Amino acid sequence: MSVPSVGPIVALSYKSSIEDPGRFRRSEDAGAYAGLVPRRSQSSERDYNGRISKAGDPMLRSALYEAANNLLCRVKRPSPLQTWGKALAATKGAKRARVAVARKLAILLHRLWQSDTSFRWA
Repeated sequence: MSVPSVGPIVALSYKSSIEDPGRFRRSEDAGAYAGLVPRRSQSSERDYNGRISKAGDPMLRSALYEAANNLLCRVKRPSPLQTWGKALAATKGAKRARVAVARKLAILLHRLWQSDTSFRWA
């Protein structure tokens, strides 16, 4: 809960959904487990990146999305993740930025849980 915008509900839903941080070899797989990766539709010569795959735990995905929304809109103290998300929102749009920040939050939470450390502001 030391990560900005991550409260008890997000932390508990993350911990109960993942259960064991050692089950993922890479932290990037935690974001994919929540369904926060682009879906691909490939047909011979066409390679289309669609919306998020929505595979995985829907409660975890919505909790991470809400945490990302709070990080981008309500947290006053700047962090590198927030700065990156706001720059992405300016170029790609707010919804895409929220999903990307939610995926990064999942990765960050997994790394912090694995290393048993707390979040440090830049």
